[in-house]
Amino acid sequence: MAVDVETIFEHREQVKKPGWRKALPWIVAAVVVGAIVAALGWRYSNTGHSTATPLTNLPAKDVSALPPTVKLPPAATRVARKFIETAVARKHLSRAYNLVTNQIRQGQSLQEWKTGNIAVVPYPVDEVKYAPMKIDFSYQDEAMIEVALLPKKGASVRGLLFQMDLVKRHGKWLVNAWTPRSMPPVPSGSENSGGG
Repeated sequence: MAVDVETIFEHREQVKKPGWRKALPWIVAAVVVGAIVAALGWRYSNTGHSTATPLTNLPAKDVSALPPTVKLPPAATRVARKFIETAVARKHLSRAYNLVTNQIRQGQSLQEWKTGNIAVVPYPVDEVKYAPMKIDFSYQDEAMIEVALLPKKGASVRGLLFQMDLVKRHGKWLVNAWTPRSMPPVPSGSENSGGG
């Protein structure tokens, strides 16, 4: 029996599918991807955390109590005086470098510190007659004192009141802040005062 090759491979007419059937796989894929994106968006859309305070019948923890006060140690007073004689006076700045915390150093190296461009309000200490100190508070590891720098009679500067924060770090007292309680006067005619 002879097989007619032409009948086996006869040319068939291509069946035309409706347009929606051609697009059906793409539509299904788009719906699946959209569902996955929507599910992930719903699951991870709110990344915030609740700040609601849970209710309780327990009494509140009182953290307002101050630590017990102690007498200001002589070591803290010595550091305060050395700081004024060096950093505030802008003399022997290398000695002052180890009397302060990083808050005052502000990342300066010893070489940068010795230039005198430091975060310490200066005062001409050579013109000071008295420098009385008043203790605002004194705790085991921190103290706040007020220092009045009172000039000699006839001095070219006026007296100023400063606050000094002292902290004890690794067994050593250090100056943590030095701020004027009264603002230093702005000379007339300077660019900051608006004068000509």
